[in-house]
Amino acid sequence: MPEPTRPPRRPAHLDEALAETIIGAPDPAETAELAHSTAHALVDGGRGRADDPALVRRLVTLVEDEGIETIAELWSASPAETLPGALWRLYLVREWASRNPHQVVRAYRAGLHAAEVAGAIAGVVVPPSPEDVMDTADRILSGVFDGDLDVALDRASAFLRVAATGLALSADDAPSPHASSLTSRSASLMRTSLELERSARLARSGSLE
Repeated sequence: MPEPTRPPRRPAHLDEALAETIIGAPDPAETAELAHSTAHALVDGGRGRADDPALVRRLVTLVEDEGIETIAELWSASPAETLPGALWRLYLVREWASRNPHQVVRAYRAGLHAAEVAGAIAGVVVPPSPEDVMDTADRILSGVFDGDLDVALDRASAFLRVAATGLALSADDAPSPHASSLTSRSASLMRTSLELERSARLARSGSLE
């Protein structure tokens, strides 16, 4: 995923009991257990109250409330094809759309004609505005809590596939240094798209742990 361009937020203060579990260099098994337990608690808790729009909204905007550093501390080391790893990537998709809306729109528009099927799955209004892209990112993430997890993962995968295609096509007409940067970002997005696609398959089979 592209690096956010905004200065990072100061990490939010964690609940004391939770903070104690991640301070220092914990055992990898304990770290993995914490990642899985918090991911499942978040998803299960959201689904248990999916009829509460305010709660779902708070879960969607979790990064804004807690800070990307806090979420990274919990989930970023998790394998891609696990629930915490998949959630980390979904939140990164939303964070990218939030921090770089015009960049995302340019990439998405450039890739639409060459990735029409993915565009249909992603469900972004055509032609998209920055507000449309952000709205789609919100709806994709809210689908984790008030819809089907596999559908949310498929939509996020398709969203990134279109953007990755757009960046690759833009690189063809860009000057050399910029073309290399676009190609690298396209490859990064496509990798994440494929990871989310595999996670969606696991979610459908009930084996995304």
